[in-house]
Amino acid sequence: MVGGGVRDILLGLQPKDFDVVTNATPEDIKKLFRNCRLVGRRFRLAHIVFGRDVIEVATFRGHHGETDDKISKSNAEGRLLRDNVYGEIDEDAERRDFTINALYYDISDYSIHSYGGGISDLNSRTIKLIGDPETRYREDPVRMLRAVRFATKLDMQIDATTAEPINALAPLLSDIPAARMYEEVLKLFFAGKAQANYQMMQDFGLFAPLFPQVSALISESPKGHTAKMLDAVMRNTDLRVSQDKPVTPAFFYAAILWYPLKQRADDIAIESGLTHYDAHVAAMGDVMEQQCRTISIPRRFSTPAKDIWQLQLRLERSQGTRAFKLLENPKFRAAYDLLLLRGEAEAGNTAKIAAWWQSFVEADEAERGDIAKSVNKSSNSRNRNAPQRKRRRKPAAKPKPTAE
Repeated sequence: MVGGGVRDILLGLQPKDFDVVTNATPEDIKKLFRNCRLVGRRFRLAHIVFGRDVIEVATFRGHHGETDDKISKSNAEGRLLRDNVYGEIDEDAERRDFTINALYYDISDYSIHSYGGGISDLNSRTIKLIGDPETRYREDPVRMLRAVRFATKLDMQIDATTAEPINALAPLLSDIPAARMYEEVLKLFFAGKAQANYQMMQDFGLFAPLFPQVSALISESPKGHTAKMLDAVMRNTDLRVSQDKPVTPAFFYAAILWYPLKQRADDIAIESGLTHYDAHVAAMGDVMEQQCRTISIPRRFSTPAKDIWQLQLRLERSQGTRAFKLLENPKFRAAYDLLLLRGEAEAGNTAKIAAWWQSFVEADEAERGDIAKSVNKSSNSRNRNAPQRKRRRKPAAKPKPTAE
């Protein structure tokens, strides 16, 4: 066994999963296990399936020499596009990213092999890369995100030498396939450390390559609505994880992309003259499409996120008896939660609307009826007291001249 499972046991934590490494090639492993499937082009791996459990088995990695493009290849920036060069355990350890992950548990003699000072760094609670940091980050820019995630997850400090190149190399994340970034975002923001990861990503310049639309608004107004929304979303996500409540990417993306959506809708309305509602609908596709260029959001989450966005307009104008019908909408709860976060970020009229909905949702059936009727009465009262517009009488039609 190798990597995170061994590390977590030594730290007294519950391992999330176990990885196995061997000198057998993926093809050899497949011959041994009928329940094995080979995955990956960049790193060839064997997944051995036991019911719902998957044991990931990798072959020892070796150093790159003069090899065929089909085995190993890197691009002009140094990022590895293929890496299926096999070697021995010592070479494999040097190819691992962090010293705290270069820990091998050998079942033949129950010993732990530590490379690059892994045990020492574990004891000193230090995140340290194996090899030259700039070279290793260029090989795989996602290692910068992994450094942040391990630091917050394990309550460790990133070594100064390991941290130094991150700000300059952060833009390399833009070249990572969007599908891979989706998985990394789940690990960063859905494991109970969202707020800590967000703050550290901002410090290192790692947030902007993933969420360029959101980052642009925060740069314009560091203490504006978008920044307040991000803080609220991260706190809310961590709280739900700590309470074992479900968290969903649909709500997460709907919340953090709300203000880019609002800005885009305003731009469309000015440019095209569309109504506020139509501009809002048109902007939803634009904003989601642009976000999917850096993070591939599956349709099973992007479609509900759009439903949550659309319900925001209905929540703003459906106070009163119409609120009962909206309450039955399957996406109401998520849309309501977003409205509460908006009220916290914006204050003013949005906060008043959010407060009304909160009182309506938390009331019992009888109280809800009274709350709804009070809104209708006040609305009618305002209408009766409003100055009445006089209708203009149409001028009488002139008689047609008759022939004499």
